[in-house]
Amino acid sequence: MKKLWGGRFTKSAEGWVDEFGASIPFDQELVKEDLEGSIAHVTMLGKCGIVSMEEADTIKSGLLNLLEKAKNGELEYSVANEDIHLNIEKMLIDEIGQVGGKLHTGRSRNDQVATDMHLYLRQQVDEIIEFVEELQGAIVNQAEQHVETIAPGYTHLQRAQPISFAHHLLAYYWMLERDKERLTDSLKRINMSPLGAGALAGTTFPIDRYYSAGLLGFEKIYENSIDAVSDRDFIVEFLSNSSMIMMHLSRFCEELILWSSQEFNFIEMDDAFATGSSIMPQKKNPDMAELIRGKTGRVYGNLFGLLTVLKGTPLAYNKDMQEDKEGMFDTVKTIKGSLKIFAGMVSTMNVKTEVMAAAVKKDFSNATELADYLASKGLPFRDAHEVVGKLVLTCIERGIFLGDLPLEVFKESSALFEDDIYEVLLPATAVARRKSAGGTGFDEVYKVLQKIKQTKKS
Repeated sequence: MKKLWGGRFTKSAEGWVDEFGASIPFDQELVKEDLEGSIAHVTMLGKCGIVSMEEADTIKSGLLNLLEKAKNGELEYSVANEDIHLNIEKMLIDEIGQVGGKLHTGRSRNDQVATDMHLYLRQQVDEIIEFVEELQGAIVNQAEQHVETIAPGYTHLQRAQPISFAHHLLAYYWMLERDKERLTDSLKRINMSPLGAGALAGTTFPIDRYYSAGLLGFEKIYENSIDAVSDRDFIVEFLSNSSMIMMHLSRFCEELILWSSQEFNFIEMDDAFATGSSIMPQKKNPDMAELIRGKTGRVYGNLFGLLTVLKGTPLAYNKDMQEDKEGMFDTVKTIKGSLKIFAGMVSTMNVKTEVMAAAVKKDFSNATELADYLASKGLPFRDAHEVVGKLVLTCIERGIFLGDLPLEVFKESSALFEDDIYEVLLPATAVARRKSAGGTGFDEVYKVLQKIKQTKKS
């Protein structure tokens, strides 16, 4: 088969070589973007008089027909034409005749593929931001129901201080908010047009890059033609942002998995997001959370894969850069699926408030309250810390908790203790008193939820 670019070659590669070099098995994902970019390009060619308006209209009509067929899944691709660009050009020529060959005037596959990926990622990032917001909404809905649900707070996975369960959930809301900000900021680098940069040096034809960029909704063009076709930073940035999101989801998954275990028993996952065992009838496994946790490594791999591809490639385009697409497509699919599943898991999980409440009554997570109590009465905090540490040791030796100690034992350790100490030791008191900005106090959490709602409205 004669190749569209094969004029200087005297022999064709064997089929298996073509298959190894072809990208059409995966870059057909860009068919819509490739056609939209071509429609903008030929419109510009007609406007600039590089092709006649009649030719431009004929080519545009053919491209629109192919776009409709693509939407209906009616296009058939050939490995012999190696990539989406040559496949489309061959289909166009078959559809409208040799005038279709004029479409490629004033551009290269190098700027064409870069344009396709900018268009693709712009759309995908917008959609991923919506998925992030859906998960944030699910977190807020759960948080609103559990502001006054008291749960153990942990450091080092050891009981630390009692907290509002809503406060814990909202930590993930703010992580996702930063993720959303990073994605939104990345659109400034994504929404740039490389179209018309040519292979690397621009073109001798009097094209109007600003016009074609405007037709495609790009905010600006690349100011350097070499940079335009060499740049894959915007994909690296997307993969990096995606890795950050998956890291946050993975941390949340780890907690959901722990909380749903019999040892914690703080939550129960909805049946829709759990599976059974093939041998143990009693099992209810949090498989979706485990799967998202596992897929985090896959997204990390896509990031490091592209960084490795790019680290040794000279300017401008090299065939290595064909490896920029599969990881990008895979990450888009993985992160969208993970966010959608996660929103469902959070929305439907059953929070066992009684179990959480019982947990904070049978631990020493209120010890800091004693130290703060003494410090508020003038005892240096380090001295207060030591006093309370010895009281905790006394409780451990007696097999009781701080609230079980007689008042005289408190007074023996420090004359500053009074009978109001038992009220101070209550988990609800411990949480409510933490009124510092960003703290776990109930009033503060209510304020934060109100702030989130007001931000959404504005």
